[in-house]
Amino acid sequence: MTHPAAMQADNESMFRILHAIFKRDLRVYFRTRGAWLNPLIFVLLVITLFTLGIGPDAKQLASNATAIIWVVALLGIMLSLDALFRSDYEDGTLEQLLLSPRPLYFAIMGKVAAHWLVTGLPMLLASPLFALMLGIPISIVPLLALGLFLGSGILSFVGAIGAAVTVSLQTGGLLIALIILPLYVPVIIFGAGLLQYALEGWSVAAPLMMLSGLLCAAVVLAPLAIGAGLTMSMDS
Repeated sequence: MTHPAAMQADNESMFRILHAIFKRDLRVYFRTRGAWLNPLIFVLLVITLFTLGIGPDAKQLASNATAIIWVVALLGIMLSLDALFRSDYEDGTLEQLLLSPRPLYFAIMGKVAAHWLVTGLPMLLASPLFALMLGIPISIVPLLALGLFLGSGILSFVGAIGAAVTVSLQTGGLLIALIILPLYVPVIIFGAGLLQYALEGWSVAAPLMMLSGLLCAAVVLAPLAIGAGLTMSMDS
C-alpha cells in the first residue's frame, strides 16, 4: 500500500513538472512575438475583410457573425499548432520527456495550457472588439466571451493531437488540418449555436452544456491521445 506522504510527494512533483513546462513555454512564446501576435492579427484582419465585403448593414453582419467568428477563431488557433511540439522535438527535449519515468500527462497539460494562453486568451479578450465589428449587441458579449473560452480550450487540446501525430514530419501543417478539422465540427456547431441562440433570444443552456462537456472530455482524454501520438511519432 502506498504511503500517503509518498503519494503527496508524487502529486507535488507532477504539478511542478506542469508548472515548469508551462513557464518555459510561455517564455519561449513571449520571446518570439509572432507566436502570439500572428493569430490575433490574422483573426482581426479576416474579420475586417468580412465586414468590408458584407457591407455596413448591421443586421446582415450580425446574421453572419456566428459563422465568421468561429471559423476565424479555428483558423487562428491552427496557425500555431505546427510549432507546438516542433522545437522540443528538434532539441531533444521531447525525447527526454518520453523517456522520463514521470507521466507525460502533466507535461502535455502544461504545453497545451501555454498554447491556449497565447492564442485563445487574446481572442477572448478581443471579443468586445469582434462584437463591435460584426454588429453583435453588447449584451451578448459575455456569452460570446464564455463561448470562446470554452471553445478555444477544446480547439487547443484537440489540435494538439494533430500536432503530436505530425511532429516528426517536415511539412505537417496540411496533415494537421486533415486530421483535426473533422474533430472540430462539434465545437463549431455548438459554439455557433450558442451565439445564434443568444442573438435569437432563445435559451443557451443546451449549447453551453455541450461545450462544457466537450471541454471536460478534452482535458481528460486529449492528453492521453497526445501522448500516444508523440510516442508513435518518435518511434517511426
